[in-house]
Amino acid sequence: MATRLLHQDDRLLILDKPAGLPVHAGPRGGPSLEDWLPALALGKRRIPQPAHRLDTDTAGCLVLGRTKPALAELGALFASGQVAKTYWAVVRGAPNAGAPDAADGVVAAPLLKRSTAKEGWRMVVDPAGQPASTAWRVLGAADGLTWLELHPRTGRTHQVRVHCAHLGCPILGDPRYGGGEGRLHLLARGIALPLDPPVAATAPPPPHMRAALAACGWRDAT
Repeated sequence: MATRLLHQDDRLLILDKPAGLPVHAGPRGGPSLEDWLPALALGKRRIPQPAHRLDTDTAGCLVLGRTKPALAELGALFASGQVAKTYWAVVRGAPNAGAPDAADGVVAAPLLKRSTAKEGWRMVVDPAGQPASTAWRVLGAADGLTWLELHPRTGRTHQVRVHCAHLGCPILGDPRYGGGEGRLHLLARGIALPLDPPVAATAPPPPHMRAALAACGWRDAT
């Protein structure tokens, strides 16, 4: 896991989390990032802890605090919305924001958690939910797929996934919100922390996203 570090200093680590690995251990057991945290201490007595969460199937930038003061500061930055987060997604179809060929826009749609005995829980757009806003722009498209860059301005559960579905273009490989079977094509591409000095990192696309991204015009610079 140490080979996946995107940034390291005395206060924090930024890790390129693999898709399919949960951040925290679940009730059913199985591997999680918690299994690797002791190895990421990297000489410090304190084991680093996640400052926020990523969905199990989302790859990319995950911030870990290495000290109690750093973890508290990072938690406050995330809670207050001061952290700039960039996501890449490959979606089925194209955004429908009222303009057929819109290249960018903002989704402002409140999100509410809803549970049923048959389907379990999911997030839905509902006026009674918490405010949620995501800016988006098209980076490329081909063969019924669109490559989007997304900037969530709030940090609600499944926000990017639900907002893409709300735009009429669910994320490829997201069966819960209409994107079909397969692996979730969602990457926490970049993160910028307003610390002193500022810290930023960028994660590469995971292997399972590269073919769809390339079809939409992405070119690997490495």
